Amino acid sequence: MTSRRSLPRLAAAVVGVSLTLSAVPAATADTRLPAAPTVSEQQVMSHLRALQRIADRNGGNRAHGTKGYAESVAYVKRALDRAGFRTKLVPFTHDGATGNSLIADWPGGDPDHVLMTGAHLDSVKEGPGINDNGSGSAAVLATALQVAKTGLKPERHLRFAWWGAEEPGLIGSAQYVGKLSAAERRRIDVYLNFDQAGSRNTRQWLVIHDDEHGETEAQQAFEAWFAERSIPTFDIGVGGSDHESFGNAGIPSSGFSTGISDCIHEACDDLSNVDPKTARTSTDAIVGVLWKLAATTPRH
Repeated sequence: MTSRRSLPRLAAAVVGVSLTLSAVPAATADTRLPAAPTVSEQQVMSHLRALQRIADRNGGNRAHGTKGYAESVAYVKRALDRAGFRTKLVPFTHDGATGNSLIADWPGGDPDHVLMTGAHLDSVKEGPGINDNGSGSAAVLATALQVAKTGLKPERHLRFAWWGAEEPGLIGSAQYVGKLSAAERRRIDVYLNFDQAGSRNTRQWLVIHDDEHGETEAQQAFEAWFAERSIPTFDIGVGGSDHESFGNAGIPSSGFSTGISDCIHEACDDLSNVDPKTARTSTDAIVGVLWKLAATTPRH
């Protein structure tokens, strides 16, 4: 989650419980895709423990421009490379320091229909950022590794991202989107963002509603996933994290957050600030919705 100034924007975006679903736009489906797998707490928490260790040996943080952030990127990239993803580092400069966002493409799928999933990987300088946003990063990584483990053959092309320098102002994602051509932007059907996916005392998941761009498919898929498990959700608008960069470029977005955690932007945002059950539920939700969306291509 970006600076403290953005936190009221998240609270203001909450407009009410959303459990009523409407029809999803017409799409073609490939029923041959296997059912979505589920993950264990260990599969998620192992990545968070790794990020905590990285912070511990690098001054207690993983902030932009630090060795802690560089090691975080290397950890995620190494796991994806081993799993068979095509990875690339996207460099940028902010506040006199060079950083990288990490992009990972899963081979296959329709390149004219990209389903993009991401989370910011950096912390603030004041702490290790294990919930904000190690939890979102770990959930997206665990999801990507499930894609590889199952050998998923999606209809849409799957792209994953871990953004740098979100905390000082959405820098990595804004620079990535800003360098896309108009044609490349049009190929991204939807961007799914996850920021703080493991907050303790979570009672509802905050699902992003992108009314400006008319995005309903992903938003309704998330709400359906949670409703089937009797988990309440709230609607929030676009803002306060990297999906804002996509929205500013006219790219539809969705995703969710578990809300502001007990500790944010401080040294106490460590492993003890994450609820393993919540982190697992968030990851299962991402996997379930990604599997559903990957099996379809919109009819334009």
